[in-house]
Amino acid sequence: MPYVAPVKDMLFVMNELAGLSDVVAYPSYAEAGADVDLAPAILEESAKFNQDVVAPLNWAGDQNPSSLKDGVVSTTKGFKEAFEQFGAAGWQGVVHPAEFGGQGLPKLIATACFEMVHSASLSFALCPMLTDGAIEALLTAAGPELQERFVPNMISGEWTGSMCLTEPQAGSDLSMVRARAVPEGDGTYKIFGTKIYITYGEHDMAKNIVHLVLARTPDAPEGVKGISLFVVPKFLVNADGSLGERNDVHCVSIEHKLGIKASPTAVLQFGDHGGAIGYLVGEENRGLEYMFVMMNAARFAVGMQGIAVAERAYQKAVQYAKDRVQSRDLAGSPGPVAIIHQPDVKRMLMTMRAYTEASRALAYYAASAYDAQHAAPDEAVRKANQAIYEFLVPIVKGFSTEMSIEVASLGVQVHGGMGFIEETGAAQHYRDARILTIYEGTTAIQANDLVGRKTVRDGGAIAKELSQRIAATEKDLAASGSADAKAVLKQLTLARAAFEQAVAYIVANAKTDIKAVYAGSFAYLRLSGLVLGGWQMARALLAAERLRDGDPSFYDAKIATARFFAENLMPQAQALATSIVESGHSTNALAVEQF
Repeated sequence: MPYVAPVKDMLFVMNELAGLSDVVAYPSYAEAGADVDLAPAILEESAKFNQDVVAPLNWAGDQNPSSLKDGVVSTTKGFKEAFEQFGAAGWQGVVHPAEFGGQGLPKLIATACFEMVHSASLSFALCPMLTDGAIEALLTAAGPELQERFVPNMISGEWTGSMCLTEPQAGSDLSMVRARAVPEGDGTYKIFGTKIYITYGEHDMAKNIVHLVLARTPDAPEGVKGISLFVVPKFLVNADGSLGERNDVHCVSIEHKLGIKASPTAVLQFGDHGGAIGYLVGEENRGLEYMFVMMNAARFAVGMQGIAVAERAYQKAVQYAKDRVQSRDLAGSPGPVAIIHQPDVKRMLMTMRAYTEASRALAYYAASAYDAQHAAPDEAVRKANQAIYEFLVPIVKGFSTEMSIEVASLGVQVHGGMGFIEETGAAQHYRDARILTIYEGTTAIQANDLVGRKTVRDGGAIAKELSQRIAATEKDLAASGSADAKAVLKQLTLARAAFEQAVAYIVANAKTDIKAVYAGSFAYLRLSGLVLGGWQMARALLAAERLRDGDPSFYDAKIATARFFAENLMPQAQALATSIVESGHSTNALAVEQF
């Protein structure tokens, strides 16, 4: 079935849960022309583009993926033309500064736009996603000369960006990076080494590719403290901005993958013919610090990919369930009915819907915090929102991507045997989703980050702040007094208590029993996603009750979905808290040789 962007739900979340009116009032966004009335027009245009131009390429890309011949990567037919339209329409520059050709709009608005392109085609969306991260890294760490040379053409879509971290011997452990950067004495460096898993590291969709490469200079210290970041363009750029000769970076192979097949994942060789010319970004030995800017942007974006593929899988499953006629209604019917009438099919569809809506609401809430971090006039507000955003990023990435696999799997199940047949397209969403918990930091890395940097480091301060916000919502639910609000209140209160129990255990035991604490890190991440997502669903219920008379069908569905999440999904929180507190020693019980 064709993809239909959920614009109405997106706008509901942006306005009622993420505080769009507050965000667009920040001076920098107001100066860029952002306002509440502009958002629907932007989202409608984004929906039209992605529904009409990008979404039809999704299945074609899976069946006819990118290919490599004589060092040249050819993308799926139609990708190049779609990307040209994407750039020409300004979608690459939605969130980037106007001084470099962008629109300077809030991340909250851009997040909705990029959810749409990810839903339309994960494979296609990876190219602008990596370009966004590269732009952000250059704007954060590069000097004016490098910014002027590279950023405008990346924002316009003329050039794209890649992130070159991983090497054959250095996966998630970047301390093992061995690519070399040799200073030439003229301000440039020659780069040597091999990088693997480079998304859109080579392709035919743009005139140039701006590689951001981690490498070591000759006198660099060992470990992560000795890594520098370099810009290494596919084609060198002349003083007048025109493209010069081909740089010494070449694609030697592309990977054959389970999913996202149309996205070329390249093995890049730097320096086989004398050295690739690179330009230092910022200062030597601060490369990992700079790259984390790009990685954090990418991690949030991958979380949005999870939400996007879940939305697409849900839409496909709903349509199939409405079309597939089989068996009689349990309450009695004269003949066979569509399977959507069956309670267990509704259970699966409601699970898919509830997970997707909760994850979207939490991600947009995080995007709003990002906007406040960067644009709020008050410094205290900026710092507080920075802490909230940084706490939420590993949850958005880890929870939303794990959720997407479950939702895509349920989509296959709704289709029954036809879900296992490629032609229905349900299996593609399942295969595409599987990478999301792996790249840009596995779920374990997100969970460890959530425990160590985001909870233990501040003694659980941000977790406790969020818990207080949940408690405030509980008071609003109690004040509502409706049967739905009471049902959600009961479960949210229990879930918050479980979250607080887990936080207290982690903070109290991180120094004395670190392996037991980290054994529960995945459970803690999932618990956090369930509780914080459930909190957003509770807020959605309250908003829907207030607005119900304006559109009873839409808002009644929001209320029912929120109650379903509370009664069917949030109770997992209590079991997860028990696992966190009690199971650390059994997880670590076996010696290595016993496996």
